[in-house]
Amino acid sequence: MLNPQQQTAVEHCDTPLLVLAGAGSGKTSVITQKIAWLIQRRKLAAGKIAAITFTNKAAREMRERVGKLVTSEDAAALTVCTFHALGLKFLQIEHARADLRRGFSVFDASDSDSLIKELAPKGAKPDVLAGIRHLVSAAKGNGLSPAEALAAARSPKELEAAALYEMYQARLATFNAVDFDDLIRLPLQLLETDDACRDAWRERLRYLLVDEYQDTNDAQYRLLKVLAGERGGLTCVGDDDQSIYAWRGANPENIDRLGRDWPNLRVIKLEQNYRCGKRILRAANALIAHNPHSHEKKLWSEHPEGAPIRVLECKDADHEAEKIAAIAATLAEKYKARWNDIAILYRNNFKARPLEKALRLARVPYHLSGALSFLDRDEVKDILCYLRLLTNPSDDAAFLRVVNKPRREIGDTTKEKLGQLAQSKHCSLLEATRSDAVLRQLPARAANGLAAFSELLDELRSASLHESAAELVERVIRRTGYVAQLVAATPDPAVRERKLGNLNELADWFRAMQKGASAGDLAAQLALLSHADRDDPGNAVRLMTLHAAKGLEFRFVFIAGCEEGALPSEGALDEGRLDEERRLMYVGITRAKELLTLSWAAKSRHYGEIVANQPSRFLAELPQADLHWQGKDPEADQATTRETAQSHMARIRAMLAGP
Repeated sequence: MLNPQQQTAVEHCDTPLLVLAGAGSGKTSVITQKIAWLIQRRKLAAGKIAAITFTNKAAREMRERVGKLVTSEDAAALTVCTFHALGLKFLQIEHARADLRRGFSVFDASDSDSLIKELAPKGAKPDVLAGIRHLVSAAKGNGLSPAEALAAARSPKELEAAALYEMYQARLATFNAVDFDDLIRLPLQLLETDDACRDAWRERLRYLLVDEYQDTNDAQYRLLKVLAGERGGLTCVGDDDQSIYAWRGANPENIDRLGRDWPNLRVIKLEQNYRCGKRILRAANALIAHNPHSHEKKLWSEHPEGAPIRVLECKDADHEAEKIAAIAATLAEKYKARWNDIAILYRNNFKARPLEKALRLARVPYHLSGALSFLDRDEVKDILCYLRLLTNPSDDAAFLRVVNKPRREIGDTTKEKLGQLAQSKHCSLLEATRSDAVLRQLPARAANGLAAFSELLDELRSASLHESAAELVERVIRRTGYVAQLVAATPDPAVRERKLGNLNELADWFRAMQKGASAGDLAAQLALLSHADRDDPGNAVRLMTLHAAKGLEFRFVFIAGCEEGALPSEGALDEGRLDEERRLMYVGITRAKELLTLSWAAKSRHYGEIVANQPSRFLAELPQADLHWQGKDPEADQATTRETAQSHMARIRAMLAGP
């Protein structure tokens, strides 16, 4: 079922390969079929192949598709994961070389933010803390150690961040912990400096396949380069036109670096689009043609032309939201579509507020991507911190979160005093609770609470030696008394049931994931899940940013907020990032399979003032013959109005009729 270009990409294995895969061109099929080709035709052991992508969801889908092409034994032996999951696996194997002890913790974003706040000057404002965190993360994304970051600093802000980076890393070492960025930086550091380690991993992973290659940062590129070596057993699949993550370190120039580092690189273009109608694809091609390209490509499709692209001019954001909600309801009625066939995309999250209101009033079910997810719930994070502490007694961040959950008469003053005593003894907070000399210097009630907490953890740790991960989760929930406190502290029955359900679901997750892994290892894997991996939208209209929509497709797509200063954003224009904003619009357009609607508001509120807007320059860059501007074709407008009214009346009649 592969087209000639796809088949060539599958069969080419003798030199490094770059597959420039346009939107909707079947790149996942190429990767999965190539894995099967390597195993079945090239007789490469499945355990020596690694397919790397950027989300756990994409990795899971890829694993499922490969599982239909190879034997179950080969499927189980494959490494199909994200960059960070590969880094975690590496460090779990090579922890001693990385100066980590077995059972190290993985700090999530909130853990890292808390540590940065603790180390930063007192009273530092949130935007200053966010700036420091960004600079530290950027240094790690460039593969820099604290000393290298200090040497590379060129401004007072960078010098301050580099100094804090050094303290931050020292504290992580004390905690026997790593953060997300370390999962790439530390393996890279080892592979680039330790010849024996590098040779062992090059033999362990003989062939690498990388999805969404345009999203790699410098450290990830160097990791691929050092693993592939001169042999170049490597296929990179990406699209320079969909490079939209420069703000988080992605470097689209990595596409050109491949050819410089491997002169025998072969480049294959996938230009046939299997998703969009011709009209939508024509608009996407016209838009992205305004960007410079190292590798020219032009997508084409065998699908029908499709309906004209609608452009809605609205009075303000509320009017825009009302129009979109009404049209969405009409589409569902007219085409008998499921709600999850419809997506409403926007540049910034603040656009979601009026849209949510309008959809609720129109009785249209919706799912807001990026909202508080399952693993961010307080009760779930609490139990995961118990597991982290059982595996890694040096994890002070986990200790501080749960030492008084449930309440043990251990307040902030006691925690601060305990921290001072632990620091003086050069030990972790948990180790300090086992010292009579430390406990004697604390109030009696607090000391008793700490001693009881320490004894409880010892009991749970003993139980963990002969229980499965899921059984341990259930024991932690039961023995800590967590449920009793949760019930007492949550008077609302609906909220209480949801929280209790979250705890049960956590145990179910561990049961589904365990496969012989320890609770600590599974907790580390859960820490790597992103919002996109956790979302379960169900049958509802999807509300999401353009960034979050990448990799998805829908029958009907709305892009709201197509105004100058919004898309492209004012900040991007000030920073000279117009090309990336155009790529973002291109990504949005190519999510649509059948019908695309673009909207803009003539007025908006900016810092309390009403300002006049201009339509986005991107609308002028689209082929005007393929657009229908509402208000410029009265006959078409009347037909649309009739459809909307009929759909609205049908919904009212259905509601009045009852079940």
